[in-house]
Order: sequence, then structure tokens, then C-alpha cells
Amino acid sequence: MAIDVSRMTPLIEVFDMPTSLGFYRDVLGFEVVGQSSEGDNCDWCLLRLQEVHLMLNTAYELDERPPSPDPGRVRAHRDTGLFFGSSDVDAAYSYLRAKGIDLKPPKNAPYGMRQLYLNDPDGYVICFQWPVGDE
Repeated sequence: MAIDVSRMTPLIEVFDMPTSLGFYRDVLGFEVVGQSSEGDNCDWCLLRLQEVHLMLNTAYELDERPPSPDPGRVRAHRDTGLFFGSSDVDAAYSYLRAKGIDLKPPKNAPYGMRQLYLNDPDGYVICFQWPVGDE
């Protein structure tokens, strides 16, 4: 018998929580449903957008944070991709452009997915995708 699993909530480390919340909450539309302390300078938060959950955790405590991100650490973020199912990828593109996000238009991948790629403020790969023909 397999393990009963109904959800998965990724946790990603971010350099600056207010900047990350500005992206995930104010641009993508996630709502904060839990956090370690009040306000945008919290060290951890749980976000939700419809049925999708995501946790953000600061890479450094506020009093230990260096003045700028470690390039080696940020380079490794390219290995992490958050792929969101979005039944209208073209509408997601228009929405993000209206929010001031500079990104390339969606494309159809050879394996049958319409995909829109961008990066979050920490360099994590974000993709909105949906099977071609299932719109």
C-alpha cells in the first residue's frame, strides 16, 4: 500500500522576505495564511493561491543577513523550478505584463505543454504551464 498523500508544499529560502512577498503576494496573487511574526519582515510564511501552497523562509536571520545575496547560493536556485498548472497560460502572460513583469511570451514545448517562464527575485524558476489542446 502506498503512502496517502494529498498535497505538497514546497519550502524555498529567500534573501529578503519583503521583496519575496512583494512578488508572490502582490504580483502573483498569493495570500499569506501563516507567518512567524507580523509584517513583511517575518522569517517564515505560508502562502496560498487557490489550492497551491508555498512556504518562504529567510536564508539568514535579519541581524545576520549580509548586504547582498551570495552569488553561489543564488546560482543554485536555477536548479529549483516551481511549475504551476494554469489553464490559460496566455492570460497569465497578459496579467504579469500588466503587473510590470518583463518576460518572453509563452511557447509550446515539444512534449505538448504550453509554458511561460520567469524567475522570482531570488532566481528560482517559475513556470506556468498547461497541456496544449486542453484549454
